[in-house]
Amino acid sequence: MSTIRQSTASRKSNFKNFRWVIIFLFITGVTLNYITRNSLGIMAPELKETFQMSNEQYGYITMAFQIAYTIFQPICGWFIDVVGLKIGFAICALAWSITCMFHAGVGNWMHLVFLRFFMGSTEAAAAPANVKVMTEWFPKKERTVANGWGGVGFSIGGMIAPPLIYGLHSTFGWQGAFIVPGILGIVWALVWWKMYDPPARSKIVASEEREYILSDQDPAFTGKKPPLWTSLGQLLKNKKFYGIGIPAFLSEPAWQALGFWVPLYMAQVHGFKLIDIAMFAWMPFLMADLGSLAAGYLVPVLRNRFDLSRLNASIVTSCSGAVVMVCLVFAAFSKSPYIAILLISMGGFGHQMISGMLGVLVMETTPSHQVATANGLRGTFAWVAAALSTIVIGSLTSEASLGPSGFTYVFVSLGLFDLLGALIMVGVLWERRGKTITTTA
Repeated sequence: MSTIRQSTASRKSNFKNFRWVIIFLFITGVTLNYITRNSLGIMAPELKETFQMSNEQYGYITMAFQIAYTIFQPICGWFIDVVGLKIGFAICALAWSITCMFHAGVGNWMHLVFLRFFMGSTEAAAAPANVKVMTEWFPKKERTVANGWGGVGFSIGGMIAPPLIYGLHSTFGWQGAFIVPGILGIVWALVWWKMYDPPARSKIVASEEREYILSDQDPAFTGKKPPLWTSLGQLLKNKKFYGIGIPAFLSEPAWQALGFWVPLYMAQVHGFKLIDIAMFAWMPFLMADLGSLAAGYLVPVLRNRFDLSRLNASIVTSCSGAVVMVCLVFAAFSKSPYIAILLISMGGFGHQMISGMLGVLVMETTPSHQVATANGLRGTFAWVAAALSTIVIGSLTSEASLGPSGFTYVFVSLGLFDLLGALIMVGVLWERRGKTITTTA
């Protein structure tokens, strides 16, 4: 790595703090990622009418995306680890953007099944790319804060997609709701390919900033990167990974509930109309953004105040998020819809504290040449739980089962799952005095 530093240090640049420009660029890309994936759901009523789709057929379409996203997260992560973030993420972004545009030319629901599967397989690159950006562009002492900001893009997309897609639909019809986000994604991918390089090779970053970043990173990996199955096998044999994967499995159902079940809960339990849901449905995602940022800044505070290692400070922060998630238990018994929304929003805050720290723990316990693969595998654990929870929640709250009262059991369970995840995280990952966790798979 010293040779690389010497060869690049001679390049002159006055652009300081470029690493934060990279974060902004990445947040923009993830926001577009979420807009393109949410276009279908927002346009679902019109598409169902246009193509005479049944609810069952629409379910197949959404399932195609979920299956692909679950399977391809570690595959996309490995691809990015092997070919690099510059090329790997640009290819994935181009692919999902072009696929989004192709939605405008579908002729039946089967076309949508195929397109959603391909979109899920390429959009799965977002989460693995997130930790790769932090690992490459930030010194270890800044990664928690950077990761907090990086996580914002995953919620902003969910917040702005409904009004943006609705506006595009009003102006260009339902086809425009797919074409315009696709075009924006293509433009973004080209900008990413033009601007992004690791700091050791970047021609834009100033030499002082380059040295600052590289001075607090692990030595560059110079060996042969393992094949996909070898890399996955190494990760799955490492018991430390389960201190991340199992908490991710327990945490993800709550996030899925915020996006897919809270509006239905507010309608069935508290009598909200569509306009009421539109007025309040964005609040959990706003609080999720704040939770992501709060977690990133809390870690250095805990380190300085209690002399904790980065790993232990991240674990304590994640455990704090698990405690906040108990708000969902109280939301289950709230008689006031507004208090329920506030408590559910606090659940969004707590979830993103946990989610952000899980990404940090991946960086702390995994070699830099495998972080994207590991975070993708973490995502697979999470999305398996998401699929299972969708089935369970749907069954539990159906009229044939408990109906609206079933949501009480749902929110109580979701509010307590993360406490179990926190216990597992502490038991597996907690770093004792005089011992450190090595980043070897």
